[in-house]
Amino acid sequence: MDRAGAGGAADKRKLYELLWGTPSPPRRGPRPTLTLTAIARAGIAIADADGLDGLTMQRVAESLDVTKMALYRYVPGKAELVALMIETAVGEPPAAPAGAGWRDQLDDWARQLFDRFRRHPWALTATVGARVMGPNELGWLERALAALTGTGLNGGEMLDVAVLLLGHARNLAQQVSAMDTGTPEQALESGLADLLRGREERFPALVAAVESAAAHAAQDQALDFGLARILDGVDLLIETRHP
Repeated sequence: MDRAGAGGAADKRKLYELLWGTPSPPRRGPRPTLTLTAIARAGIAIADADGLDGLTMQRVAESLDVTKMALYRYVPGKAELVALMIETAVGEPPAAPAGAGWRDQLDDWARQLFDRFRRHPWALTATVGARVMGPNELGWLERALAALTGTGLNGGEMLDVAVLLLGHARNLAQQVSAMDTGTPEQALESGLADLLRGREERFPALVAAVESAAAHAAQDQALDFGLARILDGVDLLIETRHP
């Protein structure tokens, strides 16, 4: 293995230990005064305000009133810090609603995820791509699959359902995070109004749809509508397994 490969493997082991093991306290220097949770929360506060671009080990150290070198005794670098922040930000998955069937469980699951991403927009970028996930993240996936257990879907289908719902929650949260106020539908309607003015004859179907949405107060239902349609499709698939 070359040096780069060896370094990557070493970094992965450190990250795995931080997320899944019981990290040993620093062996040298003063007695440890920080916890990984406190460090993660300090990073979250900075990223919530200024995004991942504004997150640095120096800023986290300053917010904790320690030196950057002292912080490195707990967390090797920014990548490991962000992984700890994700675990803390998403937290443990909340318990499923008591007595709820698979559909209500998944509806609640997706809404809870949407709320997490909405409160921590930086997590949308941080949770993309292949990486080491922690127990909290896997716990969310476990809850979704547990809801579908016994429905007749196979493992691949259950995972696909979870990914589909996660994608919808992420998409809406990303749109919300890109706006100062309002909802994705309000932003779209506002932008369309200016573009369509004077062009009604060229885009009659679009004009009619926007006017109808406003008349029926149906502009703010993207999350509800998408979840309902996805779960309708899953319901139909499950029915085919139980003729």
